[in-house]
Amino acid sequence: TNPLAWLRTRFYYLLIRLYFDQEFSVEEFTRGAKQAFSVVSKLLSQCKLDLLDGLVSAEVLQVLKEKISLLADNHRDALAADIDAIMYTTEGDVRIYYDDDGRKFVSILMRFWYLNGANLPDEVPGETKVFQIVFGDESTKEKRRLFTAIYEFQREFTEGAKPDWTITRIEHPRLLE
Repeated sequence: TNPLAWLRTRFYYLLIRLYFDQEFSVEEFTRGAKQAFSVVSKLLSQCKLDLLDGLVSAEVLQVLKEKISLLADNHRDALAADIDAIMYTTEGDVRIYYDDDGRKFVSILMRFWYLNGANLPDEVPGETKVFQIVFGDESTKEKRRLFTAIYEFQREFTEGAKPDWTITRIEHPRLLE
């Protein structure tokens, strides 16, 4: 990653610890984000959107309902990310902002790279075949592809607000467009 972006991100994490949550931990947040990504991506792939209420913002949930209904089954299968199949995670942008009513928010963009064995045609753009494992004979091949996803997590830090992170953006490039 860009060294200046990395430094900027670390500076924002310091501000979060100093002004919003003294117990904030990047490692703990990343662990929780990975778990949330895995759960949400599986629910998306199973079309269980009603179970996303409270985890995902209402605006994003409405967009997802429209997009998921148009996806082919194999593309929906490719959305699912088992937590053990997440190969790499990195923070994107971190923002601290206030709204017109003086409420305080923190937003953290996370990027995930995960392996998935969904049965997609080889010519699907935007994904990379990483493994082609042969079990037994040549006729039984298991293909694994590396996919990427971007999820944005937001939390309100105004006094009295619930201490929950909500997903305010979900992108699965080339799958969920």
